Order: sequence, then structure tokens, then C-alpha cells
Amino acid sequence: MKRRQFLGSSAAAGAVMQAQTAPEFTREYESGGTGSVSYTVQVTVDRKRSGKPHQGKILAAIQPHCDDIPIFAGGTVLKLIEEGYTGYLITMTNDSMAGRGSSIGDIVLKNEQDTVEVAKRLGLKEGLFLNYPNHNMDAWPVIEMRARLIFLIRLLKIDTVFVYDPSALYERNPDHYSTARAVESACMMSAAVWDYPEHFRAGLKPQVVREKYYFARGPQLVNRVVDISGYIDQKVWVNLANVTQGPAGDSGARLRKRLQDQGRRLPILGNDDDTANRQYAKHFAFARDKVRGKAHGLEYAEYFHYVGPDESEADEYIRRNSVPL
Repeated sequence: MKRRQFLGSSAAAGAVMQAQTAPEFTREYESGGTGSVSYTVQVTVDRKRSGKPHQGKILAAIQPHCDDIPIFAGGTVLKLIEEGYTGYLITMTNDSMAGRGSSIGDIVLKNEQDTVEVAKRLGLKEGLFLNYPNHNMDAWPVIEMRARLIFLIRLLKIDTVFVYDPSALYERNPDHYSTARAVESACMMSAAVWDYPEHFRAGLKPQVVREKYYFARGPQLVNRVVDISGYIDQKVWVNLANVTQGPAGDSGARLRKRLQDQGRRLPILGNDDDTANRQYAKHFAFARDKVRGKAHGLEYAEYFHYVGPDESEADEYIRRNSVPL
């Protein structure tokens, strides 16, 4: 994906992307009758919480490429880390097909170095690399990817994952949907006692992934809007670490120079390259976050399809009503 082009146009495109607060989807029945069923999605707005309500919980931010988490979920990851989470960044590909460099090997090295810095700026404990071939993950056996992910989920005791939405519409990048589907099934199987029992011989235990934050480039069933207004400047700083292929990089400095050559200036870009890069990212690269925030009375927001703990009404009733013997 050409991130610079994609996010550079977000100011124009953002206004038409998922601004509704309760999107409705209609599906025709596959067999019998001519009726239809309408799905109404209830949206929760998640704001910053005081204290450390997530102390002791562990998240995995899983991305096919080095800039996916920073672009689509950077603000929310920063928020959850501040609220007590410990986190890990897992990058699935070797990032060999995007960015500026003298060779494929040079691009791989630069993107890896950028990703290590991204993990630090997000406040995550470590960045892990699985090194699948960039743009070719759909040719890799999903069962092998899933096995490695289940091992990491159990080893790191992951409670929460961030990843591309496995049910998102119109996703063309094979790395995106391959990663999403491998993670989805790994989350389900990591809790099972009969999947990969050799893990238990090594001291691991089944691990339940209780929460999933799915993000997407295109249409999805959005049910969680996260207020990142207080984190937007940090999100910009995180994304500026992706100098090789990120959405901002030195775009502001280059725009400022081009305008200077034309005898013009854009005041928001300031008087130096660092300011120009930060302001370009905030006002142009992440204009979509501003549009999404405005739709919910916020300054900046990120969208997710959130899947919470799988608890039935019976479980909830028992928990609330059971009493000591």
C-alpha cells in the first residue's frame, strides 16, 4: 500500500468514511422468501479513564507492515498503555516492498529499525518480527502462521489484540486479510486444551484472548469509537518514526520547500522542517481521525469493530446472583 498517497488524500476522503454513529446494514436472505434483515450497530464512545484500570492486562498490536498499527490504532494503543496495559508489537512481514532505499535489503533493514522505534514510542515492551514475505502472505499456509501466533499468545499471556478486521469489506492487500484471519483463528484456538498440547509440556497454558480491536481501511461494522484527542500529538510522533514508508515522514518539509520555491508559504507548517513534518501529519495525514472525531463530538477519534469478553446472559446472571454457602 502506498501509505503516503493513501493518507495524504484522507482530508478529502475522510468525510465520506463511516461518519454515522449507528450504521445499518441490510442483507438479503440466501434462501426462501424475499424479506431482509437489518443490522443496527450500537456504538460505544470510549474516553480516557483515570488511574490504571487495565493494570496487569497485556495487549498484542499485530500488523502485517510497520505502519499499520501506528496509522489505524496508534492513539488507542497509547491510551491503553497509559491506563495500565503492558504491550507487544508483532510485525508479520519483512516489509520488503514499501519504502525508500537503495535495495530490497536496505529497505528491510530501514523498516525494521523504524519499527523498533515505533514500539518504543508507543510505550510497548518489545517489537517481534515473524518475517513473512511482503505482499505474499496469502501463499503461506495459514495453519503455520496460526501455530506461531498461538504460541506467542500463550507465551506472552495476551488478553487483548489489535489487528485488521477479518470481516472488513473491499480489502485488497493479501497481507492484511491473511494476517487478520490467522489472528482471528489463533485467538479462538489459544484457549483450547487440545490444540498444540506440546505447548503445555513446555510450561505454557491455554490463554483466553478476551478483547479484540479490529480496524479497517474500508467499510466495517464500527461499534467502538475511541477518543484519542489527548493522544494525537503522541500519535503523530509515533508515526514520524516510520521515515522509510510512513504516512508523514518528511512530507511536511518537502511541501514547505516546494512552496518556498514558488514564493509561497503555508503558515501551519511553521518555520522549520520538524514543525512542518509534525503539522503536516496532524492536519493532513490524520485528517480522517479529525473527521471521525467530529462525528461524535470529539476532536480526534479512531474506529474499531470491538469484540469483548464472550459471556452469556446466564454467566452474567450467575455472577450477579450467586451467594456464599
